[in-house]
Amino acid sequence: MENFPIFINIRSKPVTVIGGGSIALRKVILLLKANPKITVISETISSELHDLLKKNHGKFIQKSFSDDDIKNPILIVAATNNFSVNKKIYRVANKKNIPINVVDQPELCSFTMGSIVERDALVIAITSGGKAPVLARMLREKIEALIPGSYATLVNYAGNLREFVKQNIKEGNNRRIFWENFFESDFIERFTSHKNIPTKSDFIKFFNKQNSDNYGEVFLVGAGPGERDLLTLRALHLMQKCDVCIYDNLVSDDILELVRRDAEMIYAGKKRDQHTLSQEKINDLLVTFAKQGKRVLRLKGGDPFIFGRGGEEIESLMMHKISFQVVPGISAANGISSYAGIPLTHRDHAQSCLFLTGHFKDGAIDFEWPKLIVEKQTLVIYMGLLSLGELTKNLIDHGMSKLMPIAVIENGTTKNQKVVTGELKNIKGKVTRARIKSPALIIVGTVVKLREKLNWFS
Repeated sequence: MENFPIFINIRSKPVTVIGGGSIALRKVILLLKANPKITVISETISSELHDLLKKNHGKFIQKSFSDDDIKNPILIVAATNNFSVNKKIYRVANKKNIPINVVDQPELCSFTMGSIVERDALVIAITSGGKAPVLARMLREKIEALIPGSYATLVNYAGNLREFVKQNIKEGNNRRIFWENFFESDFIERFTSHKNIPTKSDFIKFFNKQNSDNYGEVFLVGAGPGERDLLTLRALHLMQKCDVCIYDNLVSDDILELVRRDAEMIYAGKKRDQHTLSQEKINDLLVTFAKQGKRVLRLKGGDPFIFGRGGEEIESLMMHKISFQVVPGISAANGISSYAGIPLTHRDHAQSCLFLTGHFKDGAIDFEWPKLIVEKQTLVIYMGLLSLGELTKNLIDHGMSKLMPIAVIENGTTKNQKVVTGELKNIKGKVTRARIKSPALIIVGTVVKLREKLNWFS
């Protein structure tokens, strides 16, 4: 982030604009929305700008710029078409530590105005730091289409009720959750559908119903195989609502960046050789935080119901009568195989697919090996990297061809993805030489041969 986003209250405060042409006019129109005391300094002024200042009680000083013109404005906008004058204005403002925007000269700006989406008090500003203003404008157009004009009424309606809510819900976190429920409810449909605006008594009925509920809830969310763009919309929505996030080792840093900024972050670990928190401790934390009225995000790599112990955690929540919801994620097997160019099923290669975990409580893999040796079947092994040698040996010993294709994929779906392919007889050596590390997924079957044709992500 090159520029820190900030909104400044300039109501009834002095703002100086230097320049009197069309550029200055555009800036003054924008500034007047926030009701400052505008002073325009210029040798000449357009009739439109002159009339606008007169209508809004602004001040016009007809003269060329000098250092003495900058006294005590809260901010300055330089909108002349003279580079040397703009640079002089910048130097004076910089010396006096007054924020300045020099139009179309980002190197002379201490602040930029950005592209703005406005619904009365609701304002969204988009900036590229002057590097791509057209892109910022295009994004503004997209956001404009998403936000109904009626939100101007909605934001004022909510603002008039803030004090009532504050007096009746003393705890700050519970107030935030109430407002989240309010803005997601059917109650506000009247604003977006242009029906009659609800009365205060309508709101109080809604308030009493919401305030009688326990706010504590657990979100069991699948974060997918690693690439943040593979998150579901529902997952992203709940990630932005949580008060506490308990996350596993397989959740990527890119995805953690999307969790609500001020949420409490708790690392649960879950590596094969390192359990930062026991499953029992995790269960206890989910229950404890929810009983405190908090919204708890349990964020798991892949899908929570595929080797994610989601079922165990739900059993604990149900026993304690904790409200919860489950959001499936793209499983590691599905996502990683797709990005590796290896379909798990194929008419000519595999009519079935078996998911296995290489992680057992006693540290050793113990499959019913004969059941794995099935023609035209794909095996997908989670968390099996440390047992790769034992896995391949047992498959061969129980009848699988030592020439059977196999792939090991590290950090699948991400920019750091590494794929090593080989055969059962030689894959261990190849993986060692490639220095493959966890997290890694193993795929066994003739479908692996299709990677030569279908590899699209590298």
